[in-house]
Amino acid sequence: MNEYGLLIGIIGAGLGFAVAYWIKGEISSQKIKAAEEDALRITEDAKRRAETLIKEAKLEAKDKLFKMKSDFDSETRETRSELKRQEKRLIQKEENIDRKNEQLELRESEIIRAEEKNKKKTEEIQLSEEKYNQLIDEQKKQLEKISGLTAEQAKELLIRAMENEARYEGAKLIKKIENEAKEEANKKAKEIIATSIQRYAGDFVAERTVSVVQLPNDEMKGRIIGREGRNIRALEAETGIDLIIDDTPEAVILSGFNPVRREVARISLLRLISDGRIHPARIEDVVKKVGKEIDVTIKEAGEQAAFDLGVHGIHSELIKYIGQLKFRTSYAQNVLQHSIEVGFLCGIMAAELGLNQKLAKRMGLLHDIGKAIDHEVEGPHALIGSKLAKKYGESSKIVHAIAAHHEDVPPSSVYALLVQAADSLSGARPGARKELLENYIKRLEDLENIANSFKGVINSYAIQAGREIRVIVESSIVSDEEVTLTCKDIVKNIEESLTFPGQIKVMVIRETRAVEFANK
Repeated sequence: MNEYGLLIGIIGAGLGFAVAYWIKGEISSQKIKAAEEDALRITEDAKRRAETLIKEAKLEAKDKLFKMKSDFDSETRETRSELKRQEKRLIQKEENIDRKNEQLELRESEIIRAEEKNKKKTEEIQLSEEKYNQLIDEQKKQLEKISGLTAEQAKELLIRAMENEARYEGAKLIKKIENEAKEEANKKAKEIIATSIQRYAGDFVAERTVSVVQLPNDEMKGRIIGREGRNIRALEAETGIDLIIDDTPEAVILSGFNPVRREVARISLLRLISDGRIHPARIEDVVKKVGKEIDVTIKEAGEQAAFDLGVHGIHSELIKYIGQLKFRTSYAQNVLQHSIEVGFLCGIMAAELGLNQKLAKRMGLLHDIGKAIDHEVEGPHALIGSKLAKKYGESSKIVHAIAAHHEDVPPSSVYALLVQAADSLSGARPGARKELLENYIKRLEDLENIANSFKGVINSYAIQAGREIRVIVESSIVSDEEVTLTCKDIVKNIEESLTFPGQIKVMVIRETRAVEFANK
């Protein structure tokens, strides 16, 4: 029994060991299977994450490519639009150059025709001189035969006759030339004036065509210019005024002949600087707003001027032109204030003479109306103003007074002379027109030098702020007959050599004195 029990124990132990080993193998296989499943799951998760990262990277790359393409497209569009604008400006400049060339060709042809006319006139004068010389020779022979005078006496009589005849013919010729000049030489006069302006405009053009805007610092210049010059081009395009940005510290220069546009550009630039937002869209908005404000200011200024003078019934368009004179200067004198002064002076003088005061004031207020558009229309401002007044229903007396206030047409009424006198008074009063001292002195010296360059002139004096020059000549050198010719020659030389507002009176004085003493 003991052996049987031992055997059973051994068999049980073997069975237990076998069961334990089998159980251990099952547990190990399950762990390995679980580990394999975990590894497979981890691998699949890694694959999914890798695929997700690859997709995200591809999407991010596509976004960056799309953004770069959009930026490139926008820059390309801006560059194309800028090139189109530059091309348009170049085309406009070419058209302007073509028009100027055509005008120059027309002027050249006119000058050639005028030279041909002058050549014909010179030939006619030479023929006339030959004819006169023949007549003189015949008179000499007849005098020698008939008079029975000595050669010296005959010579003296002949000289007197020749002098009288020459004076008469000279007076006729001068009158004829003056009439022909008034009728035919208008274009030639314009050329002479244009040449004079070209030569001497530098002395006064700055004060008429330039405004200066002060900047808080020099860094603001870069912001005004903008990236690749966008801002400055937008300002110039919107206002029609040139912006000059140079080495002048903390300043920008606005240059243009239209004073209203220049004022719009000045105020717009000041507002943009104070606001700080300077870009093309903002520039366009500010310029439009300022333009509307200036239009209102112009209308109010014109209405106020008419109200101050008690002048009513002026056409609304003329009121606007009057208001525009607020932004126009002549030798630093405000033209609107000058016109109001002239209106008051005309009214005062008309009252003293028993004339219509309101009519005289109306003429004085409107006399310089042409200066509102003389930068746009060719011709003297007096004639431009007379055409404007006629266009908007002013009476013929007013139209004539405006046209005649600078002798562009001969004055034919008392009112026209009143406007001339009042215009001179307002412009010549002390402090009315501010000039640089050196320019003022230079103008007086030029006047006196021109007068002193003529034969027989002892001395000359420029008076009344350069509006009159008195020339004293030597009586033993310049005769009474030659005084008139000398005066005309001085006037002609002044007109050809100098640029000046209004008119300059030239007075040549010849005096003969005889002094004796009575003694006892």
